[in-house]
This record gives sequence, structure tokens and C-alpha cells, in this order.
Amino acid sequence: MTRSILDEAHIHPAIRQKISDSNADIVREVQAAVAGSAIVVVGMGQNPFPRKARKILDSLGTPYQYLGYGSYLSKWRPRSALKMWTGWGTFPMIFVGGQLIGGATELQALVDSGEFAKLLKAPA
Repeated sequence: MTRSILDEAHIHPAIRQKISDSNADIVREVQAAVAGSAIVVVGMGQNPFPRKARKILDSLGTPYQYLGYGSYLSKWRPRSALKMWTGWGTFPMIFVGGQLIGGATELQALVDSGEFAKLLKAPA
């Protein structure tokens, strides 16, 4: 499966750099965390699902890095850059071994199926 991404040839040259630079700092911050930590949870305040994901990981005794960006009314533009970068439209965004696995619901499904334990044992 490949997700559809607007080809650069269909973006006018005058705005390409603006698109590239838009909230690039937050994307770089998450990329660095994903490169440096086995598990990264990206979330936001007031949303119960990042809290649920953290609770699942805490109950398993699994260490993770948490990055929180604002709440429903703050930092929505930087969070939009993360959504565009990943193609995942909700929070949390959970990365295991550098791979986006989804959110809290997907994490719970992987834990329940035993797949999460296999991901932790897989070589990075």
C-alpha cells in the first residue's frame, strides 16, 4: 500500500520552500526522538488517547519517550505538520523501532495479539 502524496511537480516552485519549512522544527524533533528511542509517543493535552497509550506502556513496564504538543486549541499548526508528515491524522502517534504503529487503539490490538512483544524483540 502506498499513500497518495502530491508530487512535487504539482507544487508551484514559488511555494515549495514555504511548504518544506512549515513547522519543520517539530518534524525534525520527532524524527530525532524516533531515531534515538525504541518507543516514542507523540501526543497532546486534553486528549484521552495519548494518556491511554502511556497507561498501556506503563502497565507493561515498557520505557518510552513522550513528546507533547499543546492541546486542542494550542499548537494545532505544528501538529498539522506532523499529521502531514506521517499521514496519520490523530494523536497519539506511536513509533516502535522507528515504525509508526498507529495510536492507542492500534497499540492495544498489538499488545492483545502478542505482536507488540515481537516488535520489541525485533532488531532495529
